[in-house]
Amino acid sequence: MKAMILAAGRGERMRPLTDTCPKPLLKVAGKPLLVYHIEKLAALGVIDIVINHAWLGEQIEQVIGDGSQWGVNICYSAEPAGGLETLGGIVNALSLLGNTAFLVINGDIWTDFDFAQLPQQLNDSLAHLVLVDNPAHNPAGDFALTTANATQQTAHKAQRLLNLSDATQQGYTFSGIALYHPDFFAGFNTEKRPLAPLLKAQANEQNITAQHYAGRWTDVGTVARLTQLEQALPQG
Repeated sequence: MKAMILAAGRGERMRPLTDTCPKPLLKVAGKPLLVYHIEKLAALGVIDIVINHAWLGEQIEQVIGDGSQWGVNICYSAEPAGGLETLGGIVNALSLLGNTAFLVINGDIWTDFDFAQLPQQLNDSLAHLVLVDNPAHNPAGDFALTTANATQQTAHKAQRLLNLSDATQQGYTFSGIALYHPDFFAGFNTEKRPLAPLLKAQANEQNITAQHYAGRWTDVGTVARLTQLEQALPQG
C-alpha cells in the first residue's frame, strides 16, 4: 500500500507561525507534525509515500528529503500557488499512487490512532474513513454511522458512512485519515476542488465504509490548539 500526506495548505488561522513555516512542519514536542505520520507509516511497513505541497513547499522538501532516514521512499506532488484543495491535490497525485487502494492523511493533525487498525481491503466500498469524537470547534460532526446489514458481506464488518440528516443522529468528525480506491476519483480532472462534496455524494450512494476511533486526535488548526497539544505531550 502507498500513502499520501496532505501538506499543501496555507494555514491562515495559524499565522504568524505559518508566514515562514508550512503548517505540517510546525513542531509538537520537538517533532514536526509530518514526521509523526512518516514514522507511523514506516512502522506499518508503508514505504512509498507521496507528500503534496504548495505554500513554502521547498521547506518541506528540504526538511523531509527523500525519506531515507526513516527507511521510506518519499516523492513530492507540487501544486501551483494557492494549492488545489484536498480533492484537487489527490487527483493531481494519482499517477504516483498506483492502481490499488491508498492511505491519505491530513498533514496538520496529530493522533495516536494505530494505522494497523485500518482494513486491509476496501472490499465492496470505494473508500473507508476514520471518524473521531467531535471536538469543540465542530460540535455537530460531519457524518453518522450505521452498522452493515447481513447482505453487506464485508470482511471487516465495517459500518457504512451516512450523511447527517437530522439533529437526533450521533454525529462524528472526519479525522482526515482515510483509504481510497483510485476509482473513487474517476471523472475528475486536476483542478482546485474540495473533497467534502464528493464524500457526501458517495455516502449517499453507500460507497463508503467507516470506523469510529475514540482515542486522542487533534486538528492542529489554530495556535491555541497547537499550544494545548504541546502542553499535553511529553517533550521529545
